[in-house]
Amino acid sequence: MGRARLAELHGVATTYEPAPGRTARVPEDTVVAVLAALGVDASTPGAVRAALDAHALAARGRLLPPTVVARGGRRPSLALPEGTVLRVDTEDGRSLPWDGDGGGEPLPLGGHVLRAHAPDGRTAAVPLIVAPERLPAPPDRGHGFLVQLYSLLSHRSWGMGDLGDLAELAAWSGRAFGSDFVQVNPLHAAVPGPPTDPSPYRPSSRRFPDPVHLRIEEIPEYAHLEGAAREEARLLLERAAALRAGVLTGGALIDRDAVWELKRGALELVRAVPCGPGRRAAYHAFLADQGQALDDHSTWCALAEVHGADWRSWPAGLRDPRSARTARARGELLDRVDFHCWLAWLTDQQLAAAQRAAREAGMRVGLVHDLAVGVHPSGADAWAQQDTFAAGMSVGAPPDAFSPHGQDWGLPPWRPDALAATGYAPYRELLGGLLRHAGGLRVDHVMGLFRLWWVPQGREPRHGAYVRYDAEAMLGVLALEAHRAGATVIGEDLGTVEDGVRETLAERGVLGTSVLWFERDWANGNGAAPPLEPARWRTGCLATATTHDLPSTAARLTGDHVELRHRLGLLTRPLEEEQREDATGTAEWLALFGRLGLLPEGPGDEEAAVGAVHRFLLRTPARLVGVWLPDTVGDRRPQNLPGTWDQYPNWRLPVADASGRPLSLEELVDSPRLHTLMEEVAAGLRRAGGGR
Repeated sequence: MGRARLAELHGVATTYEPAPGRTARVPEDTVVAVLAALGVDASTPGAVRAALDAHALAARGRLLPPTVVARGGRRPSLALPEGTVLRVDTEDGRSLPWDGDGGGEPLPLGGHVLRAHAPDGRTAAVPLIVAPERLPAPPDRGHGFLVQLYSLLSHRSWGMGDLGDLAELAAWSGRAFGSDFVQVNPLHAAVPGPPTDPSPYRPSSRRFPDPVHLRIEEIPEYAHLEGAAREEARLLLERAAALRAGVLTGGALIDRDAVWELKRGALELVRAVPCGPGRRAAYHAFLADQGQALDDHSTWCALAEVHGADWRSWPAGLRDPRSARTARARGELLDRVDFHCWLAWLTDQQLAAAQRAAREAGMRVGLVHDLAVGVHPSGADAWAQQDTFAAGMSVGAPPDAFSPHGQDWGLPPWRPDALAATGYAPYRELLGGLLRHAGGLRVDHVMGLFRLWWVPQGREPRHGAYVRYDAEAMLGVLALEAHRAGATVIGEDLGTVEDGVRETLAERGVLGTSVLWFERDWANGNGAAPPLEPARWRTGCLATATTHDLPSTAARLTGDHVELRHRLGLLTRPLEEEQREDATGTAEWLALFGRLGLLPEGPGDEEAAVGAVHRFLLRTPARLVGVWLPDTVGDRRPQNLPGTWDQYPNWRLPVADASGRPLSLEELVDSPRLHTLMEEVAAGLRRAGGGR
């Protein structure tokens, strides 16, 4: 009982539900390991008693919690001695009384310091987050593309899609179809290879974007290369053209490492070109604005060039970002540190240009960036923020109907206690960086704002435990940073979601994600779960037909996705049984489309059925409708097939047509099939009273 009580006090669950109505216990050794990662010794009965006593003593002596979050400026419930005086030092330099009864000057939104003076002489000063009640509202019905940027190659890109391609896609779709947004995969900095992990969801840093996305020719100094440097750049361009042709016409996969090798060579040349005083001043302002976070990130990049990409194998002194040895190494590698700072600045500039192009094309949102749920354990963030991450733990998912053995994603989780002790500074900084040049943010596995499944190192994923986060604080920080950026937030809330989470997110203005094939009437009551009628869909969501982790719509309609999983040995039941169940589910949707008059062409026409799927999405009240770009040209291949590694080319496929032939951006925008679908989407939203 003592250990269970200790776990409860620290937000560690000792049970979970692998299926509705069924409870499973977390193994005792898992509870001990998770508590240890939170700095709590629960290994013996004596240690448990000591930890409980220490917790009680700390609670009695604490005047204020580590961080206070106030929604709309209202004072939350605080257990304070009568007569305690509260004052707020605001981020703009003022000192205001906070009496909590609605009198006096209202507190401004922002990150402040709350000071308490108790009658018994105790004082405290803690971070205060004053957050808005709700996040900014999205447009009153809008649509846009969902795309993995690397897969979108133009005739100017160097073997994978880049920020120039993103700007072109946004400008074109905004003007041609009245689109309001383009949602992309995480553009976070990757752990360098070779081989580089191609997954954008296991980054080195979520705080800074990866310079592999740069359009080299759009760096102003590139135009001023001369002599031997210009000739070397010309040769790099020729190699880039060959790399691009290999993907678009030669059947090659996207090779991120090969692309980066060429771009890095070009960037080394461009850096030697002096920039004008205005650009130099802008660079210095960027350095000052980004501060310690950029210095840490760039130092890690420079050290990784010398010692390898896993900081855990570096010489002992360099494993600590604040050590004297690291400081000396930073000085010795100052030129390389500055190189990586410069890359971050260039990438920030091109992201700004892409968002500007989107808004100038009339988009009401523009770019929607994607926030991965975590970072690679060997990367820059894990090195720079070691005190904030839980050592020896990995984020995953418990066993459920889809993953009977659970999942281990290999990402170290943030410690909720460490976040609170810093006033959620790493989280605030992360969100502020992502929203610098964005009109929206997709939060992957948004349920992680409430709890995450921690898996102790060396244990099976099913032997993990849920750890609770302060959702009021996590949502408050998200609301504050989104408010400052004027950004819409979309939560990826697919899969297992505990009771009350979707309702809380909706109350705060976070949109959910509704994928057509999963929207069924699960509460039907007669043992079946028929497709959910469009009028019964939730309003506060991004409605779409698929995602990067799911089959394309053409593959779903034809059953190709079942065949693919069969070829790769991923099915858990006989092929015929899987095909029969899949065909039945698809037929139910097609029958509903027919009853609603959305498929006048009748069954058997794949392109018409893809159109019917999107006509259906337009019938729902969803605030946003997302169109998976590969769906517009009949691409049958998923960008990522969960459960595979080297069996399938995850994250390395260009957008292709129905026959599997890769299409350039120029070919995509000329596709009659794409135009037919997107013109219907735009017209359908206008008829429904939304869109532009």
